[in-house]
Amino acid sequence: MFLLQNFLMAVSQILDIALTVYMWIVIISSLLSFVNPDPYNPLVRTIYNLTEPVYRIIRKYIPTIVYNIDFAPFIVILIIIFLKRFLIQSLIDLAYSL
Repeated sequence: MFLLQNFLMAVSQILDIALTVYMWIVIISSLLSFVNPDPYNPLVRTIYNLTEPVYRIIRKYIPTIVYNIDFAPFIVILIIIFLKRFLIQSLIDLAYSL
């Protein structure tokens, strides 16, 4: 049983790190939208390519109607926080209960 427990703990830690990194990418992406950086910069393109597919899904359901404010980064961060609190904590609790 300790193998399954260690596996679940490792998966939960990897997911936690991945979600934290993606949350920082979303924050950087939203900050870059205020600065208007060079669109041909490879770093800017990478950040754009990492965040835009998720934003597109959210923008389908919540359009930017009021004052052209894009709520997609805020909603993505809320979803990430929910996943970190619910999914990862559930995996950790499951691992400890084995």
